[in-house]
Amino acid sequence: MSRQELGQRGEECAAAFLERKGYRIAARNYRAKVGEIDIIAWQDRETLVFVEVKTRQGCLFGVPAQAVDAHKRKKIILTATQYLRQRRLDDCFCRFDVIEVYAIPTAPWRIRHYEGAFEM
Repeated sequence: MSRQELGQRGEECAAAFLERKGYRIAARNYRAKVGEIDIIAWQDRETLVFVEVKTRQGCLFGVPAQAVDAHKRKKIILTATQYLRQRRLDDCFCRFDVIEVYAIPTAPWRIRHYEGAFEM
């Protein structure tokens, strides 16, 4: 499986996980000039959650969430700001989460959800 396929499957797994938890997916792979957000979802009618999904087959280079460094967080925040402006959601409460997906070839994939992983 290529890295791109692994990432897509991880995002599908994360979206299904969020839906099972009652989230309503508003957008997937939202792109702006400054970056991309993997999943944007409403947790309830008041909280819009911007989710970065990191899928790995192991932890040889650290846990997946560690890849969401300061530079990546800044790009996500700028992209989220554009999304909010485009939809006139400036007064909406939002949160930034990270979902790790562990793609284990011989077992069910595991998910770890970090709610409020970082702030604006």
